Amino acid sequence: MKKLLQSDAFKNFGSSAIAILIGLLIGAVVIFISNSSEALDGLRTLLAGPVEDGMLGIGRVLYYAVPIIMTGLSVGFAFKTGLFNIGTPGQFIIGAFAAVYVGVKWTFLPGSIHWLVAILAAFAAGGLWAVIPGVMKAYLNVNEVISSIMMNYIGMYLVNYSVSLVLFDALRNQSLPVASTAVIPKMGFDKIFTGSPANGGFVIAILFVILIYIILNKTSFGYEMKACGFNKDASKYAGINEKRNIILSMVIAGALAGVGGGLLYLSGSGKFIEVVDVLPAEGFNGIPVALLGLSNPIGVLFAGLFIAYLNVGGNAMQQFGFIPQIVDIIISCIIYCSALSLMIKVWLSKRRKTKELGTAKKEGE
Repeated sequence: MKKLLQSDAFKNFGSSAIAILIGLLIGAVVIFISNSSEALDGLRTLLAGPVEDGMLGIGRVLYYAVPIIMTGLSVGFAFKTGLFNIGTPGQFIIGAFAAVYVGVKWTFLPGSIHWLVAILAAFAAGGLWAVIPGVMKAYLNVNEVISSIMMNYIGMYLVNYSVSLVLFDALRNQSLPVASTAVIPKMGFDKIFTGSPANGGFVIAILFVILIYIILNKTSFGYEMKACGFNKDASKYAGINEKRNIILSMVIAGALAGVGGGLLYLSGSGKFIEVVDVLPAEGFNGIPVALLGLSNPIGVLFAGLFIAYLNVGGNAMQQFGFIPQIVDIIISCIIYCSALSLMIKVWLSKRRKTKELGTAKKEGE
């Protein structure tokens, strides 16, 4: 029991749990300040609304979780390899466009593989879009944060232009609907979560979680990627190709974000690419998911479900006059508390090591 309490996994879980609790408490205060007369009903709806709706509410949570799990994996994978992939919104929308294009135009494909090819197109497009910041980082040492932010807006405007050129529904200012064969199969979710938009995309997201976990923790390739992130000089001395790993890390991260876009727009839930100058929120939401999940693929899965749960509850709160941005405030508080708890944990760890070193010196004297 003592070993469990002292383990890094337990400490990481504890820090995230405390951050969530503090964030929810701050959110409760904000709710009471904004509308005290409906505060209790609003808070109850936020925390229990999705469950009170039964399988329908849970299905909505799974649906909203899929894209942010994928973008969370994208950000988390890059974090693990020493990179900050803030280009997820651009990779997300580029992947979405590739998937929708295949879904609309490639109707010659057999129905059984049409949706799968569309997802593979999203995977490839997201990965290719991340090559540019990866190459710039590897060979020119350009900060990936700056280059990937620039690529976000280039991607957004490129997709807007491309949709207007080849996939445009002029009446609705959005992309055309994909063929029915390109819609991700329900895989039984329509029977379990009747009436909800949940589909097989959640299964695909879980498969990617397992795949990334295995790559990072069970393969020499993943070890090399993490080694470059921990200490580039040491990994270079050990014969690891640093430049190759930087590029591959960004490509894999971009591909994951691209798949997230494909899974959202192939869900058959009435989601279309709108021709507006706004980056997709799902791309940015991957950052708090990765931070809350401590960049661990399993942690990202549960963090994505938690954030999606709050979003569904936040949408239901609007019936009591609350604005949905309250959920953003709560999530922001949770992230700040997560960062603070990690700082405290690092400080305590250094303090403990200093004490142990001092004790060892005294014993040596």
